[in-house]
Amino acid sequence: MAAFAGSGLRGQLLRQLSGQIRPLLSFRAMSSAPGQPHASHNYETLKVSQAQEKVLHVELNRPEKRNAMNAVFWREMVECFNKIAQDSECHAVVVSGTGKLFTAGIDLMEMGSVFMVMEGDDMARKAWNIRKKLREHQETFSVLEKCPKPVIAAVHGACIGAGVDLISACDIRYCTQDAWFQVKEVEIGLAADMGTLQRLPRIMGNRSLVNELAYTARKMMAPEAESSGLVSRVFQDKQAMLEGAFELAADIASKSPVAVQGTKVNLLYSRDHSVPESLRYMATWNMSMLQTEDLVKSAQAALEKKSTKDIVYAKL
Repeated sequence: MAAFAGSGLRGQLLRQLSGQIRPLLSFRAMSSAPGQPHASHNYETLKVSQAQEKVLHVELNRPEKRNAMNAVFWREMVECFNKIAQDSECHAVVVSGTGKLFTAGIDLMEMGSVFMVMEGDDMARKAWNIRKKLREHQETFSVLEKCPKPVIAAVHGACIGAGVDLISACDIRYCTQDAWFQVKEVEIGLAADMGTLQRLPRIMGNRSLVNELAYTARKMMAPEAESSGLVSRVFQDKQAMLEGAFELAADIASKSPVAVQGTKVNLLYSRDHSVPESLRYMATWNMSMLQTEDLVKSAQAALEKKSTKDIVYAKL
């Protein structure tokens, strides 16, 4: 649905919608206070807390191992974001890392043996099991994309190997001025297989640069990451970055969840389909979603010159 054009038509439509608005539903606050662990999440490798109302903060939490990704991490990320996807109290998520850096990537000491010693009576069966395991691991980051809530990556220090896979599956990326990124896999004898090679070209829009990074494993520093489109903002330090990320998440969380989550679904669909296909999908999507009460409430707020922060939207 296009934005309203012309003040007369806009005002007429808003007044029409405002006459239909029903009493606002009461909103039940989240069970966890801001900054406290979220009651429904308890993990070894992740720390989940409520940053603000409707905003969850998911931290990679193996600082003594530079947040390297071990076998437990791959399982817990899927569990965590599947829960978040179903959490009607959460409208946006910020992902960051504890300790000195975002992540050093895969924990090679632990994960190397998983693929090197694979069960199977012959080569074909071993290969089949390796593929199965790879698909399971790919879901660890695809789950960020499938989660209908917008996910903001906040990167400080190094983001290496699988860390790039992770942030490539996020909706928005911020970083600190000392951050750097490295598609590390060719240096350890393999092609990146968790999403970087598939998502990064669509994010940065410069295939030459993506190829260079993937073939050489060179480091890309924060200024180049910003200029190439990998990140949208660079901050002086981690504290400033997290404040910026939480502010952004809170702004997103204040909007209609029907509108925001529908926007994410259609952005991802349009990435993978042609314009005509995406327009047909959008029309089909909105033939029901335009009937939401959120549209009436938002129109009423606009008529009264109120912010969306003043609106109480029903859960989704």
